[in-house]
Amino acid sequence: MSSDKPGGRHRNKVKASVEEALDGLFEGARIMVSGFGLCGNPEALIQGVVDKKVGGLTIISNNTGNLGKGLAIWLKAGLVRKVICTYIGNNDDLHRMMAEGTVEVEINPQGTFVERMRAAGAGIGGFYTPTGVGTVVAEGKEIRELDGRPHLLELPLRADFAFVRADKADPFGNLRFFRTARNFAPIMATAADITIAEVDRLVGLGDIDPDDVHLPGVFVHRVVEVLEHEDPFEYRTVRPRPQGA
Repeated sequence: MSSDKPGGRHRNKVKASVEEALDGLFEGARIMVSGFGLCGNPEALIQGVVDKKVGGLTIISNNTGNLGKGLAIWLKAGLVRKVICTYIGNNDDLHRMMAEGTVEVEINPQGTFVERMRAAGAGIGGFYTPTGVGTVVAEGKEIRELDGRPHLLELPLRADFAFVRADKADPFGNLRFFRTARNFAPIMATAADITIAEVDRLVGLGDIDPDDVHLPGVFVHRVVEVLEHEDPFEYRTVRPRPQGA
């Protein structure tokens, strides 16, 4: 039985390579990718998509890379049709493509972005929020007054695939993340048809204490161990050395 189906045998979740983990990725797919800036990026899976040359993609991610790294390499490779994000920041590639009209960009308030994914994972048909009322975010959306305040109707946000980066996984796909690298990953995993976890370390069943499981393996369909990562700093900030030190 395939591990991409509920009840699949756990041993089938572990893939021997990034290429195998990305099997079935198709043109025009909607892909959620974890990461806040460059923190928690599944670097090998991102590069693997470039190697497969699969295009027309919709990226669902916080900020779609930065400083030419992370998901910015999909933009540079011309693989992206649409971006759903919360922040553009210093992503010059996305700024330029948005201005040129070569990539469609939908910007969500960050809390709305997360809640839309959570709604998809929880089977909720939509929710009302006051965030965005009176701004361009409200364009084309139903507005309803609740408790004396106008609220927007926001709909669930789903994807075909979720790519997440974890510190540790067991063969069933139970994941433990490393501090802030957890960011959006657990929520994304619940909202995608197939979740692929790129992990720094594969351990045995039972080696992750149940209290340390941040995402249960029931939400993870494929696991690939990647031992080396760049893990770049976006902006290295340090305190000046005290005089005389």
